[in-house]
Amino acid sequence: MIIGIVAVAKNLAIGKDGKLPWHYSSDLKFFKRTTTGHAIVMGWNTWKSIGRPLPNRLNIVLSRRGQIDGPANVKVIRDKNEVLELAKNFDGDIFIIGGSQTYESFTDLIDKWYVTEIPIDVEDADTFMRRDFLEDFELQSTTDLEEGLVVKLFQRK
Repeated sequence: MIIGIVAVAKNLAIGKDGKLPWHYSSDLKFFKRTTTGHAIVMGWNTWKSIGRPLPNRLNIVLSRRGQIDGPANVKVIRDKNEVLELAKNFDGDIFIIGGSQTYESFTDLIDKWYVTEIPIDVEDADTFMRRDFLEDFELQSTTDLEEGLVVKLFQRK
């Protein structure tokens, strides 16, 4: 299954200066718990902002230009079709973790979304989710995290 996972501010901001514009440990713990044992797909800029492979996951970096000399759990893939081929034989879910171009690229393939609602507006953000990214999805469940955060699970209609 291909799953989108994102934390979104009230104004749909997801990034600022190549980084998350907030730090909530409960969201990071939720992300780790949810994606561990699966594959995570990210764009080059997200890879650079994380700065290292996330443990106990297959880290897939989408890049037409970049090369990564790293551990076996990091794989550079050139396009969406290569991710789909890998997914056919992968024993686990494929999580799309950002950034905005990567979310946009997989929008037609995402089966469900985990959306953490961040209870702030980020006025000087420079990266946003599309306003209609959940248009073809319906709410399945809501989970309260610490720090006033809410995670909503949406399933494609």
